Amino acid sequence: MLQSMTGFASASRELHGASLTIELRSVNSRFLDIALRVPEDLRAVEPLLRDQIAGAISRGKIDCRVQYAFDTAQTVSATLDRQMLERLQALSTQVTEALPGARPLSVAEVLGWPGVMAGRSDAFEPLRAAAGALMDQSLRDLVASRAREGSRLGAMIRERTAQIRDGLRDIAPLIPQSVAAWQARLGERLREALAGADEDRIRQEVALFGVKIDVAEEFSRLAVHLDEVDRLCRTEPEPASGVAPIAARPVGKRLDFLMQELNRETNTLGSKAVSREISSVVIDFKVLIEQMREQVQNLE
Repeated sequence: MLQSMTGFASASRELHGASLTIELRSVNSRFLDIALRVPEDLRAVEPLLRDQIAGAISRGKIDCRVQYAFDTAQTVSATLDRQMLERLQALSTQVTEALPGARPLSVAEVLGWPGVMAGRSDAFEPLRAAAGALMDQSLRDLVASRAREGSRLGAMIRERTAQIRDGLRDIAPLIPQSVAAWQARLGERLREALAGADEDRIRQEVALFGVKIDVAEEFSRLAVHLDEVDRLCRTEPEPASGVAPIAARPVGKRLDFLMQELNRETNTLGSKAVSREISSVVIDFKVLIEQMREQVQNLE
């Protein structure tokens, strides 16, 4: 499944008077880079969430934001846990005695302290349990988003490889004619420059130059590289519903290497070009390869 590194997903769930939301954003990166923003009460599940992301994504910068908010009605009906409040007050007094310059806790900080609001504490555990399931749902949506974008990028790249193949077919019949014409002109110049020289020697020099400008090897390598690009960009079916997302087969770095090889073979082909028509087609190849290279940077 070809995937882009760009995607977005968001999922929410209502649970026991609290609203839990997970938002995922994905952009390009050379490696897997995960940035998690998790509420303090859900900090314990951060390693689990991180592992879930690493299991579904292989490459890209992932920005994950986890938020939750309690229902107003539940907050109003919540009561103070007097014992927890007294323990917090005692701890605050000890800190103040040890550090006279320490800032005292505000009312908002006290109310937000885990366990102080008796009506809220029961909601924390279900939220933690639901976070993993909601992350799984968010990752499915993100993988699907990246796969759709990857499919479009793969189709665009295959269009460019098809255009290069067409260009190779167009110039293939021109190669023998161009080489023969160039050898004839070279022979005439050698005869003029080497008046009285041995004819066999002139033919040897012309034949040697013909070998140097032979592009059969470049044609063959270009065809092999184009086949590999098409194979890597072939779209595979997405996982069926109910199956956990699986990290896509990373192909971006390999495609980037293939773009370098295509460019190198094209440069060699251009240096051996012996006609204006072939040189023009080679320039078109370089433009197409650069277009593919820019899109390859977006693939996982």
